[in-house]
Amino acid sequence: MKTREKAMPGHHIEKLREAGLIFFIIVIGILIQFRNQEFLTPLNIRNLLTNTAILSIVSLGMMLVLITGGIDLSIGATMAFSGMLTALTVSAYPGVPPVLLVLEGTCIGAVLGALIGFLIARFSILPIIVSLGFMNIIRGFTYLVSGGQWVSAYQMPGEFKNLATGTFLGINNLILIAVFMYLFFYYFINFTRTGRRIYAVGSNPEAAELAGLPKKRILWMVYVLMGALAGLGGVLWVAKFASAQGDTASGYELNVIAACVLGGVSVSGGRGNLGGLVLGIILFGILSNALPLVNVSPFWQQALQGFVILGAIITNTWIKRNNDRMALRRRII
Repeated sequence: MKTREKAMPGHHIEKLREAGLIFFIIVIGILIQFRNQEFLTPLNIRNLLTNTAILSIVSLGMMLVLITGGIDLSIGATMAFSGMLTALTVSAYPGVPPVLLVLEGTCIGAVLGALIGFLIARFSILPIIVSLGFMNIIRGFTYLVSGGQWVSAYQMPGEFKNLATGTFLGINNLILIAVFMYLFFYYFINFTRTGRRIYAVGSNPEAAELAGLPKKRILWMVYVLMGALAGLGGVLWVAKFASAQGDTASGYELNVIAACVLGGVSVSGGRGNLGGLVLGIILFGILSNALPLVNVSPFWQQALQGFVILGAIITNTWIKRNNDRMALRRRII
């Protein structure tokens, strides 16, 4: 009972942070609505959710990677490569069922993630170095397999494009896929032993290894999941924009990391949850969707997003230091 009571302050601070993020989202929404009455219309809200669906899916994998104390800068390139190979497949064989195309792109991403994870887990190479190298390698292979050419909308059957543009019960397929993925990962993170071990490895890698946890296997698995989700995101991206090219999703990894940081996922590992991630994605989506509506210059849009992200990082750092201070105080007491 005493242990539970002592653990509450840090948890309480996390909840306060999420409540503050909700308040910030509401305030921004109200201010933008005053400037442009189109912001809170059902059509614009639907567009906002649709436009952030792929970001939401890929951010799930990045959250797991960040929790382990790692990072993956190759996801934009993985999305481009998976999307390109899938587009080349569907253009050559238009009759292939969309489900198989989704499986193809996801498996391609998982293989690339497995290679990255193997180097990180087996040889203890810094994740930023491995993923940066693979970012260039994968992007180069994307141009090689495509011959520098695009795969355009007329080369893709309507059934494939409906993966992202179609609806079910009036809800866009991208939103439904994102919701399904979040339900799956909510169960995985909160109700499985492996999910809890991911946090243990990120919180204290040395202690986790001493406790007998399969640290290398967990790290490898996290990057496989990251790659699979990036591969899935690449297929959905190509289906949504009906175009596959070598520079698809260029720089997208920065958006994904920014959304995770806004949601309270710690870049130093050990902390993050799906509730905060959802809020971070909503805030990032609002900034991307609303600033053009109020005629903010594209240059100022990037600057404002940067200020918000910087504020989130400072807040996350303060929370971590406060939690560490409380933990130290409990040990002393």
